[in-house]
Amino acid sequence: MGNTKTTKEAPEVPAARGYRMPAEWEPHAATWLSWPRREGISFPGKGAYDKAALAIAKMVHALADSEPVNINVCDAAHEADVKKILTKVGAKHAHVTFHHIAINEPWCRDHGPVFVTRESAPKSLILDWDYNAWGCKYPPFDDDDYVPTAVAEKLGLPVEYPGMILEGGSIDVNGEGLLLTSRSCLLNPNRNPDLKQAQIEQHLREWLGVKEILWLGDGIEGDDTDGHIDDIARFVSGDTIVCAFEEDENDTNFEPLRANHDYLAGLTTDAPASAKDDDEDDDVGGDGKLPRFQVVKMPMPRKITRDGQRLPASYANFYIANKVVLLPTFSDVNDRWAAAILEKAFPGRKVIGIDCRELIWGLGAFHCLTQQQPAV
Repeated sequence: MGNTKTTKEAPEVPAARGYRMPAEWEPHAATWLSWPRREGISFPGKGAYDKAALAIAKMVHALADSEPVNINVCDAAHEADVKKILTKVGAKHAHVTFHHIAINEPWCRDHGPVFVTRESAPKSLILDWDYNAWGCKYPPFDDDDYVPTAVAEKLGLPVEYPGMILEGGSIDVNGEGLLLTSRSCLLNPNRNPDLKQAQIEQHLREWLGVKEILWLGDGIEGDDTDGHIDDIARFVSGDTIVCAFEEDENDTNFEPLRANHDYLAGLTTDAPASAKDDDEDDDVGGDGKLPRFQVVKMPMPRKITRDGQRLPASYANFYIANKVVLLPTFSDVNDRWAAAILEKAFPGRKVIGIDCRELIWGLGAFHCLTQQQPAV
């Protein structure tokens, strides 16, 4: 029997009370994870869990000098198993706090709490969006659906319920009023069939404090989330976006990723060409408009398949922590190129590449596993 959420109407939507969702690069109080279960379905096959757990342990280790890490585990036995793994691989874990919160699968970005913040008390508010395991693909998911409320109880924070299905990996914000998402996911009838696009946009504005929603198209092949944004395009500053781009015209990802890139690169400001300094005139389009964003092409790793299934390997699934950026790598010639892009975007942080060839068998990487708790 799973946990049951008890919802209560808030007097006003969070945005009306001054709340907003901070950008991922803003200061964190902690990072949250949900550790996978050996008997879970995310890493099927002999030895798959143990191999994936090594990458997760390395991720925990890499966060040691950056921020506290909170790990959700089902019970004492689960906690003991995780501690044994961390110790075995020599991972630092003095910065880790374990919480006995029942989970089904490890993808905390999607089932975990979404934090919004403001200047006045209460400064932090947890949003518990509804969760249905990416369109009821992987039941049961009742424990995962309850995680945000359980975290709120652990932290003693208020929790509110938007009443809409939304996974954290389907959105990305710049903290300045803009949100990236994809039509293939948020408008998929397996999420909120009774809501039109305008209603979904209104929910995002009211609950996350954003002003404008930028809609991309399709995601990458092998992504069972129907096109999560954290595999295709990410804000790295208020006006800079890294966008996954496939150079091979014969790859199935070539067309959808090119379309997403061209859409973002084609967005312009209303400022006239005269607003630019003379030495920047090259950036002005023929229509006198200025590019709205700097759009940086992020390469894709070569195609990875396992048991006849293409896996959704993408460098865009990086995680931005206080002092480090965790980059999934794939023993690929483009690993170094992707790292260089993030090093330029985050000069004050160390970019740490961790091999995710076993982790991606679960169809996710570091961003899918993590959820940031903003500092207030």
